[in-house]
Order: sequence, then structure tokens, then C-alpha cells
Amino acid sequence: MFTGIVTDIGEIVSLTPRTEGKLHRLRIACSYDQATIADGASIANNGVCLTVVQSGVSDGKTWFEVDAAAETLALTTARHWRVGTRLNLERALKIGDELGGHIVSGHVDGIATIVSRENLPDMARFVFKTTRELARFIATKGSITLDGVSLTVNTVDDLTFSVLIIPHTLSVTTLSSWQAGSDVNIEVDLMARYAARLTEMK
Repeated sequence: MFTGIVTDIGEIVSLTPRTEGKLHRLRIACSYDQATIADGASIANNGVCLTVVQSGVSDGKTWFEVDAAAETLALTTARHWRVGTRLNLERALKIGDELGGHIVSGHVDGIATIVSRENLPDMARFVFKTTRELARFIATKGSITLDGVSLTVNTVDDLTFSVLIIPHTLSVTTLSSWQAGSDVNIEVDLMARYAARLTEMK
């Protein structure tokens, strides 16, 4: 489990397609202490929970490797990742960690497309469009995870919704590079999903 609070920005330094393109082995450079990264550990990469298969240090920089399988490549923006792509990283929760965002599983539900970006003094407002299946779980003032970042929904209008990004978030994540037309990973709030399911069962 995660909270949607990014703790580092990683960069893909190598990408090796395997098994006819249905599996990608990624090596990601980061600032984490390599001694704290165990094989089998879970790390969220732009909101996608991936399992560490190897880690090490090269030229004084920590790296870890993960495999992105067919389903991940089909359902998330991982299919567009290349060498040089920067990723929002978050380590899995430990007992006693502060729950600063909201409960995030790291299981991406789909993709949202940025409709527009409005630059404000030190901040930015984004409008997104997603599918009807996912839009029904998005509510004003509710939580949403976009590229691994826990955010609050400002407005909702049918299939579109907006978020306002504060200066701190822009400075410690990759969100400052978002532009209209780009796709981002979206994970809806687990509580909203359970509430919808309970309603459907009545």
C-alpha cells in the first residue's frame, strides 16, 4: 500500500524488451539508499506498483530494476516510457509511517488525458478527461491519484474533472512537465469504489 506522497523522482536509464515485447525490464536510477531496497520490495512508479528484482549502485547512483508485464503495458502509460523518462517514486508503507495522502493500492485503473493546463502564480490548474467507467468514482473534494500523486478533485463535469497543483507538489514531482494532450495514470479512490459497489448491490 501507498499514500500518494512522492518521495523521489527516478529516471529510466535502460529498458530491455523481453518475451516478444510483452515484458519490459526497466532499470531506474534514484536517490534511495540501496541498502534499504530489498529484492521483492514494492515501489510505485508513476502510480504503478512494481516489484524490485535487483538493485545496485553505479557511478555513485542507486538503481533498481523492475519488470513491467503485458497487463501493465496495456493499461498504463508504461507503454510510452523510454530511456530518460522521469517517474514519481514512492516506497511501500511501513507500520508507523505517516498517512499523509490517502490509501493508494498502486493498481492503476486506467488513463486520463490532460484537456488543458492553466498556469497560475506559482500553481497550475489541470482539466482531465477519462472514461465513463472511471468518472463515476470521481467526486468534488474527493481524492484521486494521478501518476502516483495524491490529489484533491476541485470540480467534476460529466467525464472531465480538474485539480489544482500547489507549488510544493510542482517542485517535488514530475507534474510540472504535464502538458495538454498528455496521458497520465489514474487510480480512483478505493472508498469511492466500495461505496459504488454497495449502492449497486442494493
